[in-house]
Amino acid sequence: MTPHQKSLLAHLSTFLLIFHLLLPLSLSFLPPPHHHPVHVPSLVPRAPTPLARSRFSAQTQLDFTTHCNSSCFHREQESGKEQITENLAFETLYADGSRTLTTVDVESDEEIEGTPPPLSRRGPRINSGHKRVRRQIYGADGRFNIRGDHFLLDYPFSTAVRISTGCTGVLVSQQHVLTAAHCVHDGKDYVKGARKLRVGFLTPPSINGTKDGQISSKKPLVRWVRVKRTRVPKGWIQGPQEVSMDFDYALLELRWPHRRPFMRLSVAPSSEDLAGKRIHFSGFDSDRPGELVYRFCPVEDESNDLIYQHCDARPGASGSGVYGRVWDNTLERWERKVIGIFSGHQWLEIDGENRDYNVAVRFTPLKFAQICYWVHGNRLDCGQD
Repeated sequence: MTPHQKSLLAHLSTFLLIFHLLLPLSLSFLPPPHHHPVHVPSLVPRAPTPLARSRFSAQTQLDFTTHCNSSCFHREQESGKEQITENLAFETLYADGSRTLTTVDVESDEEIEGTPPPLSRRGPRINSGHKRVRRQIYGADGRFNIRGDHFLLDYPFSTAVRISTGCTGVLVSQQHVLTAAHCVHDGKDYVKGARKLRVGFLTPPSINGTKDGQISSKKPLVRWVRVKRTRVPKGWIQGPQEVSMDFDYALLELRWPHRRPFMRLSVAPSSEDLAGKRIHFSGFDSDRPGELVYRFCPVEDESNDLIYQHCDARPGASGSGVYGRVWDNTLERWERKVIGIFSGHQWLEIDGENRDYNVAVRFTPLKFAQICYWVHGNRLDCGQD
């Protein structure tokens, strides 16, 4: 391909990207969705219990795939208070390798029973014996490489960060990053890289001296910051036989605050209440080293805990913040908000029919309350919006 053709291709990709970013603005003039306000339960944490130090014996699994058949597809919701509170307990890993377990109580039985029921199915369980070619690119590759200072440092792309174990994360406060739990823990133990976990901030290369109309060929630089505390829900730490995608999220607390814009969290609405019924996320896909990759797609299906979609993605994108334009009652406008975390790939075998999806964890009111408590350390500050 000649330099001229490369320049034309870069201009076309940039045009398509800008067109898509501006397209949702037209949706902002739509009236707000008609739904009842979401009530966020309050989690009451108990005193942390010390645990043995982590052995950091697990291997990072970037290509995370699950298998679900009719038994888990139609499995009824586990609505017992004891099971819910057990899943919402959480481990805290400190920089020196020490750990604690914090159990929680939910505000009342009424709030537990008031959480939305599953729309069609419950989360899958890993079947370690299931082997199949994974298809994480659906048809023509619809991913965009984000390049140049004017994109990499602009919101929302500036909220995407690298995780030193090979995953992606999203900034959700001045000192906190959300990522996938499997990027730091395999369900039995923390991965080796979690011993000295770091978060990487992209610093675009200077494009001074580059001719007009051209894009710098230099890769962005990465500035690494140490993590001082990691939190993982007990719903993920279930042992070697059963690890559920439903709780595949973790919160990292940085040693020092950053100065970049972050994206606010929201309870995930129904896809019908997302502007354009689309989700978006940016990550560091392994097949495009050194590049930030953005993609968008419609929601194909959803359960109480998972978002099923065909957004093109490759290993390395795990942990990306999945966001959509959500109606903000306080600001009275559509706002980009993180509504889930990209987890990986799932095969469904229902009534002899095979289906495959890329899957994101969906933030329910209880998960939102848990993550919000991790961020603020005060359950009183964790009402929706």
